[in-house]
Amino acid sequence: MSRQIHIVCLSGTREKLQMAAMVASVGAASGDDVTVFFSMNALAYFIKDNTVDAPVEGEFGMKLSDKGVPPFRQLFQQAAELGDAQLLPCSMALDLLEITGDDLEPGFGKATGLTKFLMDAEGAQLLSF
Repeated sequence: MSRQIHIVCLSGTREKLQMAAMVASVGAASGDDVTVFFSMNALAYFIKDNTVDAPVEGEFGMKLSDKGVPPFRQLFQQAAELGDAQLLPCSMALDLLEITGDDLEPGFGKATGLTKFLMDAEGAQLLSF
């Protein structure tokens, strides 16, 4: 039986985005049902053609790039493509950023409100980054 993992991704720092992406990709590749809810500072990094890299919190964030660790954008994409993870943009964040779901990178699902996300996450493992 697979686990249900729901991830709230709201930070805009490289380390937290990277950890959220690693949890999502490993969980999805392991057959778990993974849903990632992107909001606040995290969502802007997934707007099409945004090549700005997330700022680092400390030395470890620099090592991620220096050592060739697959970047968080790639890991989230792999989770969606290979493991069928759901990547959901926060409807409020889309409104505040004045964008639509069409402005996001491929792989994102339908805009979702926090209330619906939390209702769907009932009984699941809930992680926040």
